[in-house]
Order: sequence, then C-alpha cells, then structure tokens
Amino acid sequence: MHRLFLDRLSATVRRAAVVGAVLALVAALPGPVAGALPLTEIAASHSFDEPLYLTNAGDARLFVVEKDGVIKIIHPNESVTTFLDISTQVSTNSERGLLGLAFHPNYSSNGLFYVNYTDLGGDIHVAEFEVSGDPDVADENSERNVLTIEHSSAGNHNGGWIDWYNGYLYISVGDGASNPNNAQDLSSMLGKILRIDPDDPDGPGGADYTIPSTNPYVGKTGLDEIWARGFRNPWRCSHDTATGNLFCADVGQNKYEEVNRKGSGKGLNFGWPLIEGMHKYPSGTLCNTSCKTLPILEYKHNVSGSDDNCSVTGGYVSRRAGAALFGEYVYGDLCSGRVWSVPSNMPRGGSVGPALANTNHTISSFGVGSDGRLYLVAIGGSIHRLNDS
Repeated sequence: MHRLFLDRLSATVRRAAVVGAVLALVAALPGPVAGALPLTEIAASHSFDEPLYLTNAGDARLFVVEKDGVIKIIHPNESVTTFLDISTQVSTNSERGLLGLAFHPNYSSNGLFYVNYTDLGGDIHVAEFEVSGDPDVADENSERNVLTIEHSSAGNHNGGWIDWYNGYLYISVGDGASNPNNAQDLSSMLGKILRIDPDDPDGPGGADYTIPSTNPYVGKTGLDEIWARGFRNPWRCSHDTATGNLFCADVGQNKYEEVNRKGSGKGLNFGWPLIEGMHKYPSGTLCNTSCKTLPILEYKHNVSGSDDNCSVTGGYVSRRAGAALFGEYVYGDLCSGRVWSVPSNMPRGGSVGPALANTNHTISSFGVGSDGRLYLVAIGGSIHRLNDS
C-alpha cells in the first residue's frame, strides 16, 4: 500500500503535540560538527501555513512556499509579507499543492520566476510568473504555462522540486502512485527528473520550451525532456554549487529511504520499482546493468516505533565559507525530525550515522539563503536556521 506523504503529516503533527517533545541535540558527534547543531527559529512571530520550501532570489530576502498556493517573503528584519497568491487555482488534497519555486538566473534584470503546482484537477503545472513594479509583489496575472503533466489519477507522488542550473530548468516528478512502472517508462514524464529550457517559448510542436540538445534521449527512443529516471517520489533535490552534482532524496515504499547523487553521467536509471534503496523490490526483478545507479545512502523507517523515521526529506550541500558543515550534504526525515549529514563525495552504498540534531519538527524541506546559510522548514509552520558556524 502506498504511503501518502502529506497524509502522514497531520498525524505526525498531532503526535508531536501530545508528546510535547522539546528540541534535543546530540552531543559529542563524530564528523564535522563537534557537539550539537543548534537551530534558531526566524520570523518567530509569524506562523506559516504548511510551508513546503524555502529559497532566495539572490538577495537578503527568503521566500517561503506554502502548500495552499501562497509564497511569502521573510525580510531581513524578519517581517513577513505576501509575494504571490494563486490559491484559487491550486489543489491541496493529499500531497498536492504549491510544491516548488525557482528564480530565473537573470531574475535581477528580467524579474521572471517559476513555480510547480497541482491544478484543481490534480495535473502538474510548471508556470512562469513575473514580478510587478513592486519588488516584493509578484504580478499574479503574468502567468505563462510552461509545462503540464497529467496527474489526475492520484493525489500523491507529485515530486514538485524545480531549480535552474547552468541555464536550464530541472523538474522532479513522482511516479504517479497508481502505476510505479511509470518510473521506467521512457514514454512517460512520471518518475523522472526532467530538463528543459523555458527561455525559448517556441519549441517544437508548439511547446512552451525547448529541449537542450545534450539531453540523453534526444534522437533516441524516449521523451526528450527526460534527464534521469527510476524515481518513486523525489522529495527535494538540489545541485551542489561547487561540483554540479545533483542530489535527490527519494521517498521509499516499504522499508528504505534513500538519497541519490547524479554526476556528469546522462540518462542514469536509479532503479525504482526494481529496487528500493539498495534492495530488490518485491514487485520487480533484480536490477541488471541498465539500472545499477545505487543511492549514496539508505536508511530504514519505523525502526523504533510509530514516531520514528518514515519519509526522507532532501537538503543541500553546504558551501558557505567557514561553515562547520562545509562540503557535507545535509538532509533529514519528515516524521522523526532527525537531521543528518554525509560527505558530499561519499561512495555509493552507505548508511546514516548519528544524527546532527533530533528535533521535534516535522521536516517538510530544507532551504538555502543567498549567503549559503541552511534552513529547516517545518510543516507545522516554523522556519529554522541551522547554526553550523
């Protein structure tokens, strides 16, 4: 039976309220952080409505994506204002909602940004918007739909992350839940990482984007948009700004959560539903040479009770000069609230070590500011800075 990511959030939040747990930090950790990793809540006077993501536009502001279709700005003085509200066109049942945000590399001059959301029928949209004459307010009437992916049959496994890197827009898409084999089907965008160029809205066949000529399936069997395949529900990806490596956390089915890393190889297959983590999945067959890209790490969920690990949340490689976590990939778990890190260049096939922090937060995402500082996003409504100096 498929686990519904956001359906588990409400139960987890209720459990946290009953338990009344406080932030507990692990001392004497091995690795880059000697001692605890404290968190500092920011904009504490404001309660966000199911925040799912945090990013920046190249300045001191932080942009917080809320599930119901609203993007808010945390200003340097920690006041909070609304940047965009498209809640009337966003569905929010199950795992649906406003799921991703990415600013154009030339945002400071062209004012363009992109969102990933599910419409009222459940289909996935990647859409372009433009800022208004007020730099703190978007023009809600400027929407240009870039890409639509049919997803009406199930409310879960939408993916939802988007990011610009080296001039192209990357998009994570879940397998659609109802048919996990979509992840291996090269005629489907489901269960994939896509790469497109929205800067040219006059693509072949009337598409509102063009395809980078170096995409792996250009001129071959398979959709030209596909960059990588074999994902169940990639919940938060990121590029290492120093190496270009793409990290994607993929939510597991029965036993194992995993973190994947993609380097310079094109068209890599990360195995789902043939493998879960580093293990043969019951409904599939043992992976052969066509899907041997194992995750860099895996961990089990429900190892010590109902309040334990259940769903991986991907994070970032820290590249802030002087940070204790410099060069470490930081990630966490939705239900347990644990935060871990591993070396960004660790060999594939590893496992988690001691947690950097055991929090009482339901971790829906991580984020990064323009200064390289990392943030933890809690679905309960709070944003926290990781203090790793």
